[in-house]
Amino acid sequence: MDWNSLQGLLSGVNKYSTVFGRIWLSVVFVFRVMVFVVAAEPVWGDDQSHFDCDTRQPGCTNVCYDHFFPVSHVRLWALQLIFVTCPSFLVVLHVAYREERERRHRAAHGEHAPPLYDDTGRKHGGLWWTYLLSLFFKTAIEAGFLYLLHLIYHSFRLPWRVKCGVSPCPDVVDCYVARPTEKTVFSYFMVGASVVCLVLNLCEVFYLIAARAVTLKHHQGAIRMSQKKKRMRTSEGKDTCDVEI
Repeated sequence: MDWNSLQGLLSGVNKYSTVFGRIWLSVVFVFRVMVFVVAAEPVWGDDQSHFDCDTRQPGCTNVCYDHFFPVSHVRLWALQLIFVTCPSFLVVLHVAYREERERRHRAAHGEHAPPLYDDTGRKHGGLWWTYLLSLFFKTAIEAGFLYLLHLIYHSFRLPWRVKCGVSPCPDVVDCYVARPTEKTVFSYFMVGASVVCLVLNLCEVFYLIAARAVTLKHHQGAIRMSQKKKRMRTSEGKDTCDVEI
């Protein structure tokens, strides 16, 4: 998988993100993608070939490995990284839609026509909802994959020995996992990075909602102030008319 291409695509998201979104993107590529490519992937590269059982029954080792490791950690993490970054493309696509709409508007009404948007990348209106929806998607995906990983392996810690009695094994045999301590360290690291990204997503959701609430409050306050001034001017006009009469 070409992770550089994914990084290039997501780099466009950075300029539309809040400070929490920029931190999230840094954590994803520095502490997850780079660690996954440089360290985690090579550690699990020889996983099945070094999974050894104390029997020479044909097929026993393969069946036991499939029983205890139905989905490889690295493949599950690769899917998680792909799925968790995909919602960010919703924001890029929405901005691209705005830019295309703005281009067609100028082509139809001339370059000096009033623009449809003050800033196509500003998070207001539909783009605000798209951004918020992408955060909900990312949060749900992070939580879902963490639950799936724990559901499959019952723990984030890898044992050094497992007991297997699945057919065609002749009896309950002991099977040994290669480099269990190193794999456990990387498992906890990747899970920890995923939890940090999950927390950053939640912080960004609260930040967006709070900022929107403050903006609406200021806007409503400005409307009330404008209406109050208008009523005062109307009242002063009536008083002037009474004096003249």
